[in-house]
Amino acid sequence: MEGSQGAWAAFNLGARVRITVSHNRSKEEVKQSVDRSFNDLFEGIVVLPLRFVEERKSWQGNTLTFSLTAKMGLVRTPIKGTVEVTDRDLTIDVDLGMLERLIPTTKGREVVSSRCPSPK
Repeated sequence: MEGSQGAWAAFNLGARVRITVSHNRSKEEVKQSVDRSFNDLFEGIVVLPLRFVEERKSWQGNTLTFSLTAKMGLVRTPIKGTVEVTDRDLTIDVDLGMLERLIPTTKGREVVSSRCPSPK
């Protein structure tokens, strides 16, 4: 997602990470940005030969539910979560599975928030 200058907060809930980014766009603009950038969201978080496969995503109202599998050689771990768009915020709530052990929380926060829609 495009660079962000908005306020954000992140919480590590075990293997779950929640990142909230404020925005000044319409919900539809933010949802379109999320759709365009979804595939890039997890790229660059880990400096390992990691591939993302079996991607599934669907919108129900203003909430995107997603799942995918991170694969490295024979090792696979599911990643699943939601992206909720409100009038003022974008909240990403993701369970990184085993990948959480390979990604420092601050690195995940930095990469994801830098790809979230910036305020107008």
